[in-house]
Amino acid sequence: MEFEFLKSLVIIFGVSALVVFLLNRLKIPSIVGFLIAGVIIGPHGLGLVKDVHDVELLAEIGVILLLFVIGIEFSLSNLMRMKKAVIGGGGAQVALTILLSAGAAYLVTGNTNRSVFFGFLVALSSTAIVLKMLSERAETDSPHGRMMVGILIFQDLCVVPLMFLIPAMGGEGISIPVLAIKMGKAALLVAAILLLARWIVPGLLHQVVHTRSRELFITTIILLCLGIALLTSKFGLSLALGAFLAGLVVSESEYAHQATSEILPFKDSFIGLFFVSVGMLMDIGFMSDNCLVIAMAVTAIFGLKTITGMLSAIVIGSPLRTALHTGLGLAQIGEFSFVLAVAGKAVGLITEDFYQIFLSSSVATMIMTPFVLKSAPTVSGWITSRSLLKRASRMRKISEGQAFPRKKSGHVIIVGFGLNGRNLARVLKRADIPYVVLELNSGAVREMKKKGEPIYYGDGTSTGIMQKLGISRARLLVIAISDPTSTRRMVDIARKENPDLYIIVRTRYLAEVDDLKALGANEVIPEEFETSIEIFSRVLHQYQFPRNVITEHIERIRSDSYEVLRKVEIPKKHLVESEMLAGIETETFLIKEGSHVAGHSIRDLHLRSETGATIIAVEREDKIHQNPEPGFILKPNDIILLIGKKEDINHAIEFLESDRFIVWKYHR
Repeated sequence: MEFEFLKSLVIIFGVSALVVFLLNRLKIPSIVGFLIAGVIIGPHGLGLVKDVHDVELLAEIGVILLLFVIGIEFSLSNLMRMKKAVIGGGGAQVALTILLSAGAAYLVTGNTNRSVFFGFLVALSSTAIVLKMLSERAETDSPHGRMMVGILIFQDLCVVPLMFLIPAMGGEGISIPVLAIKMGKAALLVAAILLLARWIVPGLLHQVVHTRSRELFITTIILLCLGIALLTSKFGLSLALGAFLAGLVVSESEYAHQATSEILPFKDSFIGLFFVSVGMLMDIGFMSDNCLVIAMAVTAIFGLKTITGMLSAIVIGSPLRTALHTGLGLAQIGEFSFVLAVAGKAVGLITEDFYQIFLSSSVATMIMTPFVLKSAPTVSGWITSRSLLKRASRMRKISEGQAFPRKKSGHVIIVGFGLNGRNLARVLKRADIPYVVLELNSGAVREMKKKGEPIYYGDGTSTGIMQKLGISRARLLVIAISDPTSTRRMVDIARKENPDLYIIVRTRYLAEVDDLKALGANEVIPEEFETSIEIFSRVLHQYQFPRNVITEHIERIRSDSYEVLRKVEIPKKHLVESEMLAGIETETFLIKEGSHVAGHSIRDLHLRSETGATIIAVEREDKIHQNPEPGFILKPNDIILLIGKKEDINHAIEFLESDRFIVWKYHR
C-alpha cells in the first residue's frame, strides 16, 4: 500500500513537472498545467493513478496551507477594514447568485428544492484558485483583490447553513432549534479563535521563540494551522476558513513573517496536488459525449456569476471597472461545491447524470479561470470605456466626489492614499505645495475630508475624473496604488491630456518599468530595487567605498531604468578595513579624470585649514601611501582617505567636487 502511494506521488510530480514546464514556455499559468496533468494521469485519463482518495487528502493540506499564508498576510486589522466587502459584497453575491440560478433552473426542472440547491452549487467560487492567482499577480491588496477576498470569506462562512439545509431540501426535515444552536456554536468558535489572536498566541509564540529552537517554532506554527482548521471543521465550518482564521491569529504576533517563510515550502509543494486532484475528476469521455450541454452550462455559469459578482461590488460602492474585474474573477465554481454536490446526490436532489455534467462544467470553469483573470483588466477597461456604461457609472458617484477642485494649477495630483500617498501629502503640506488626492476607498475619503485633506473619490482610469482634478494644469502626477493595470491606463491618459506633465509612478516589480516608461512615465520607482539600492549603498559604505562612487552608481542605476543593477561594476575593495578605524569618522573620495584637484599637491589644497578634514592615506594602483607628505602630487584615479568630524568630511567632499579650490587658488 505504501509503495503504491509513493508510486502515485512520483507519477503526479513527474507528469506535473513536465506539463508545467512545457506550458510555461507558452506563458500559460502553472495552475492550468497542474489541472491538465490531473486529467492526463487520472482514472478517466491514462489511469496512471487510480486511487484519488489519498491524493485528495494531501491536496486538502495544500488548500489549508494556502489559506493559512493568506490569513497571515491579511491580519485582523485588514479584515476589519474589509467588513463592508465581506458582509455587504459577500451577502449580496451569494443571495443574488442563488436567486438567479434557482430561477433559471426552475424553468428547466420545475422543482423548487432542486432549483434552490442548484443555486447553492453555483454560488460558491474557488477560494484556492482565486487567491493563488491574486497572490502570484501581487493583486491581493488591489481594489478588486480586496473585494474578491471579502466575498470569498463570506462564501466560506455560508458553507455551514448550506450544508445544514440540504437534508431538509431532500425531504428528511430539519429542526430549526438544532440549526440555530449549531450556527451559534460556529459563531462562538470564530469569536474564540479571534480572541486567541489578541491574548494568547502572541505570548505563546514569544515563549517558543525564546527557546531558539527552529524545529519547535515550525512545529508550533503547523500545529496552530492544522489544529484550528480541524477544530472549525468539527463545528461544521470549512477547513479552508479555519486555516484562514489560523493565519489571522498568527498575524497578530511579531513573528508572522518568519512563520510565512517557514510554511511557504510546504504550501507550494502541497497546493500543486490540489489542482492535480481537481483535474483527476474530469471524465474526458463523458465530456466528449456531452460537449454541447457542458459548453452551454459553462457559458451560463460564467455569464451569471460575472453579473452577480459585478452587481454585488456595485451595491457597496465599487466603481464599475473594479466591479467588472471582481465579477470575472469569481465566475468559476468553487471546490466546496463538489462537497455540496455529493451531499445533494445522497439525498436525491440531483441525479448521477446531472452530477457528471456539473462536475465537468465546474472543472472547465476552473481551468479557464487563469485566462479569464489575466484578461479581466483589459475586458473591464474596454467595457467601462463604452459611453452608456460610463454615464451609468457617473450616476452613482458618492458625495465626496461631487465638488472637485476648481482653477487649481501647478499642483501635484496624488493617486492612492496608502502609506506612500499619506507621507507625500504630509511633506507637500509642510512645504506649502498645492496638491489633490484621488482615492477609491470611500471610507478613507470621508475620514480624511473631515481632517481637511483635499481628497476626492474617483477612479483615476477615467479621463473625466482626471480632467476634473486639473490634469491639464497640473505640474506633477504621482501614482501610488497596487493595481498594475490601472496604473498603466492612468499614465496613458495623463500623458495624452498633458504632454508637459511630470509623472512619477510607484510599482512593485522591475518588470513593469519598461511598459510604464513607454506609456510616458518620467520616473518609475520599483519598490524591490529601491530597497536593494538602499541596502547595497549602506553595505559598501561600511567597507569604506568612496561616497561619490556609490552616489554615481545609484544615479546611473536609476537613470537606466535599473537595468545596470544586474551588471553593475563596483571598484575592488579599497584601503583599510573598518575595524582599524572604529570610533573615527572616515570617508573615501575618488579623483576622477578632469578633476580640478588632479596635478596639485596635498599642500596646495590647504584642505585642513579650509574644511577641518585631513588626508591620511592615498591608494594609487593598488598601492597604499599612508601619511603622504605635503608635497605628494595627486593624480586621476587616486583614492584619498579623509578623516575628521562628519560635518568636516562633508565640507571637504563639497570642496573637492566644486570649483571652490580653483577660486581659492587664484585669489590667494
